[in-house]
Amino acid sequence: MTSQKPYLISAIYEWCEDNGFTPYLSVMVDKNTMVPMQYVENNQIVLDLSDTAAKNLIIDKQWITFKASFGGTPNDIAVPTCNVTAIFARENGQGMQFQVEPFIDDTPRKSGGLRLVK
Repeated sequence: MTSQKPYLISAIYEWCEDNGFTPYLSVMVDKNTMVPMQYVENNQIVLDLSDTAAKNLIIDKQWITFKASFGGTPNDIAVPTCNVTAIFARENGQGMQFQVEPFIDDTPRKSGGLRLVK
């Protein structure tokens, strides 16, 4: 069974946008997380997902990806949904908290050749 977490993240994100709030994402940073490390404190980072801050935002079942500027420097951001600890509105703190889940990378990989499938 798939995790409910990416669906709930998407729903809270849409709720924030629909109500004029700024969606913030709290993330536990580890080796699978691509964020500017100078902004990480205690293995945590909070990211602004608003339209003005997060360009080309994609929230799918395994990853949250976008482009963002930190200190004027553009960065590619990639966060496994399993590492999200909360999504909330900056203005009032309403949202949802989550437990960190185990990382499972089942992203399809390109193989170097054909293989026999029985």
